[in-house]
Amino acid sequence: MLSDEERQPCEIWTRVMGYHRPMSSFNIGKKGEFHERRYFTEPVHTNTGKLNHGQSSC
Repeated sequence: MLSDEERQPCEIWTRVMGYHRPMSSFNIGKKGEFHERRYFTEPVHTNTGKLNHGQSSC
């Protein structure tokens, strides 16, 4: 484990309205919004390799 003298600060960046910003520049309201965010994962879809764009096969 590192001693306190060996540690260095870690800056957290997040994507806000299409661009990235460090959380250290957030005001108290934005910091609160960041901590209330809910994260989710999308279900994994299998790729069959077949594309169907409404075309009939001949």
